[in-house]
Amino acid sequence: MIQIYPISESAVTIEFGNAINEALMLRIAGFNQLLKQKPFPGLYDAVPAYTTLTVFFDPLVVIRATALPGKSCYEKVSGYLQQLQGVNNPAPVAQNDIIVIPVYYGGELGPDLEYVADYHQLSVDEVIHIHTSAICKVYMIGFIPGFAYMGGLDDRLETPRKATPRSAVPAGAVGIAGKQTGIYPLQTPGGWQIIGQTPVKLFDASRQIPSLLKAGDRIRFEAVTLSAFQNHKQ
Repeated sequence: MIQIYPISESAVTIEFGNAINEALMLRIAGFNQLLKQKPFPGLYDAVPAYTTLTVFFDPLVVIRATALPGKSCYEKVSGYLQQLQGVNNPAPVAQNDIIVIPVYYGGELGPDLEYVADYHQLSVDEVIHIHTSAICKVYMIGFIPGFAYMGGLDDRLETPRKATPRSAVPAGAVGIAGKQTGIYPLQTPGGWQIIGQTPVKLFDASRQIPSLLKAGDRIRFEAVTLSAFQNHKQ
């Protein structure tokens, strides 16, 4: 079952559960895909998160839509979404290709790499090997534009956030926080354990699609030399 609640006059949030896992992510992705295939009048966007899908719509179009029963926009939209969850055989969610993200680990670009290694009683090389061996999955984009929250981190690297966040984490910084790994697309304060940096630009407002990553993407990190990092950056 799903729960639907309003968050504004032009948006509702669908809650699918309370556990963060791949099965729930796929369920949300499948419903999102079905909604795009069978949109209601006035729908203009849907944004997935860990356990929810927020649906945005034009209230003027919705309230005038005679095909949607109900007296208010919330009644019309929530009723449609409840009906939609009963649609049989939704199209399967396509498995995205793996996106390879080059990372230079350690040194000034990965100031917390040794801390992560010591915390888990591993060598630096072991941390890099474990981090680059996993296929991580983007669960949601949030916090700042283009910031991808990724699951799939090996349990051996689960590390708490820093007790005191840094006032400035550079764009491209690759970090670990709990069971998640992620990349800072812009310079911002942050408390993740920074183990490296990628030269890839994760967010660019001048691009047609500003955010490089999206929910559902599969990511593999690849260790590169400092010279390769600098060449890519240039």
